[in-house]
Amino acid sequence: MTNLLVLGGSGRTGIHVLKEAAARGHQVRALVRNPDKVQAPAGVELIKGTPANMDDLRKAVQGTEAVISVLNNARASDNPWAKPVSPPAFMTNAARSTLAVMGEQGIRRIILASTQGAGDDWAHLNPLMRAFIKGSNLKAGFADHDGVDRTVRASGTDWTLARAVALSDKTAGGPVRAAERGTDKPGMRINRADFAGFLLEAVEKDAWIRQAPLVWNARG
Repeated sequence: MTNLLVLGGSGRTGIHVLKEAAARGHQVRALVRNPDKVQAPAGVELIKGTPANMDDLRKAVQGTEAVISVLNNARASDNPWAKPVSPPAFMTNAARSTLAVMGEQGIRRIILASTQGAGDDWAHLNPLMRAFIKGSNLKAGFADHDGVDRTVRASGTDWTLARAVALSDKTAGGPVRAAERGTDKPGMRINRADFAGFLLEAVEKDAWIRQAPLVWNARG
């Protein structure tokens, strides 16, 4: 059992992290803007606040042993051209603040949800995909993921950047696979609940420390 702080727990992936963490018996705390709107499982402690506020982070992280961040740079809808609604560097600034607070309180372990194409994985994307991202409002989210990647790698923490392929709410097509780029051919999608399970297993097993694996569902 681990005392966990979850950032982004009210999101579509984050709620799966809360449910799975509680089911596995972890002590779970989540920092959320509107606790009344979050249908968290029994036993999850909801702290009102935002990772944009250092004092909120200090309160939320106190007494925990690891942080799981599933924050996202949101758009008005899933449409690639939908207007971004998060500040341009929301995730990057939150990561920087979280790492600072972790340093203050002697917490070393952090697992962050990332995406394929972030950081040094950009060169591995299909050229058409890169052009599509640059020509749509997806570019704001990718720029923010890049900022998180640089910030986390420069820290002295035991970090993991879990690079999801396309996240899906559809039923998983097969078991979860993870590998660093170039060591295995990734699948096309990862179910959100399965991705949440991967993030928690990285905590439980002290796995993928200072690595950035791609994560996907293998075909069943």
